[in-house]
Amino acid sequence: MNKALLSVAALLAVGATSASAADLPAKVYTKAPPIVAVDPWDIAFGTSISSEYVFRGITQSNHQPSVTGYFEPRYNINPNLQLYAGVSASSISFTNRAAVEIDGYAGIRPTFGPVAFDFGFWYYGYPGGQCIDYVQGGGVVCPLGSSAIFNGNAMKKDVSFYEVYGKVNYTFNDVFTAGASVNYSPDFLRFGTEGTYAAVNAKITMPSNFFGTSGIGSYISGEYGRQWLGTTDAFYLFTALPDYNTWNVGVGFTYKVFTLDLRYTDTDLSKGGCQAITSDFTSNGVTSNWCGARFVAKLSADLSLASVK
Repeated sequence: MNKALLSVAALLAVGATSASAADLPAKVYTKAPPIVAVDPWDIAFGTSISSEYVFRGITQSNHQPSVTGYFEPRYNINPNLQLYAGVSASSISFTNRAAVEIDGYAGIRPTFGPVAFDFGFWYYGYPGGQCIDYVQGGGVVCPLGSSAIFNGNAMKKDVSFYEVYGKVNYTFNDVFTAGASVNYSPDFLRFGTEGTYAAVNAKITMPSNFFGTSGIGSYISGEYGRQWLGTTDAFYLFTALPDYNTWNVGVGFTYKVFTLDLRYTDTDLSKGGCQAITSDFTSNGVTSNWCGARFVAKLSADLSLASVK
């Protein structure tokens, strides 16, 4: 009798154990989430049209409209370090009859939290120029057979040059950013003298709902800079070029990939100093209005492959 009871008890215990094991949740094995490969390559590109092309306070297009386009491949080593190179082209109007500026540039953009740096090399190319002499027929500073302009200015056939630069930008918050930059050339515009440009800038970006739900963004920005130059070479008769200050302030409106920028720009250059730097072919040979105050309107479209995928 006792043996029978023990047998029954043993069977019940085994059954209870089996039931308990069956009630335990089974281990669920799932696949690891797929690793999404982020393409480190990107390409930025865009175009713009402006009422005139102003470079550091001086018109490059004789107060005429200018068109610009650029193409910039980028490689992101990591989210905080980018390499880039690019080419751009702009319509200009120079005394030596160069009608286009073709630039090549490359650099690196490291970012440390709110601080963004940009270090690089920029080549300004002005193909298609002619040597303009002080007298018709040449032989003074240009080869014989060269042409001259009525106001007696001269300009080298090729005024292409390069600069190295460094920039820093600090983002205080979603509204306010400020920065500074330095550019240096050992032979600015082939004058035979060094050129250094230093500037500070600031930008206020309006809240995204400033214009309601229209999708229009806006900003206010400005820059103040100083250009240092020196004494030219013999071609330009050892002329001491003036240093000068330049500034601009403006507002911008953005919508999707488009930006409309409206800007006031000016310099403290005298008209005589402006003439010395520009060799303005439209002037009286003594003074130039290529460096004075003016308003510039610019409409641009900027996008990248990453933004359109």
